[in-house]
Amino acid sequence: MTIKLTWYGHAAMLVEVGGAKLLVDPFFTGNPAAAISAEAAQADYILISHGHGDHVGDAVAIAKRTGATVIANFEICNWFNMQGVAKTHPQHLGGGFTYPFGYLKLTLALHGSALPDGSYGGNPCGFLLTAEAKKVYLACDTGLFGDMRLIGEEGLDLAVLPIGDNFTMGPADARRAAKLLQAKHIVPVHYNTWDLIAQDGQAWGAQVAAEAGAQVHVLKAGEAFSL
Repeated sequence: MTIKLTWYGHAAMLVEVGGAKLLVDPFFTGNPAAAISAEAAQADYILISHGHGDHVGDAVAIAKRTGATVIANFEICNWFNMQGVAKTHPQHLGGGFTYPFGYLKLTLALHGSALPDGSYGGNPCGFLLTAEAKKVYLACDTGLFGDMRLIGEEGLDLAVLPIGDNFTMGPADARRAAKLLQAKHIVPVHYNTWDLIAQDGQAWGAQVAAEAGAQVHVLKAGEAFSL
């Protein structure tokens, strides 16, 4: 069985595993890099890493249209309930749960999390997915932190890392993260959406391949990678 990751631009992506579609941080409307529209997005689960508008995105409308379950921290799930989304599953940092598609744990992320209307969004997170005898780490919006080494000790098959700088890790810190994580495969995200976070993904990938020994897959928006 495979795990398929499709990058939709910015931090939006779809993870397909065990017959389930996991839509992550579905920011399409107003996203100049979006490969699809919000109306075209499909989901059984919607994973929200933190409350910022470029990550919550179109999640409320997509959840109502598809009936998907929103997975996020407790505060964000409560906010989705108040927006009329009935199906949520709250977790918190370090806590995991076994879903039909696999085991999903919320990891530390160094970032903010205020929701679009200014509500408190709790702590930001990344996601560590164990499924199909593989481990996938979605760092989501974060700065570099030393405990990435501990996440790497899990034995990662794939790590998805932001490289845009300004709001998240930049290329240099993301290269250091790759060394700590020691994932077999790496996909860069959260860059080139706007000029403010413009980066050369191909050059970054070549450096990481040389320094960390990982296979780096630099995707265009809409392209996919399968484990």
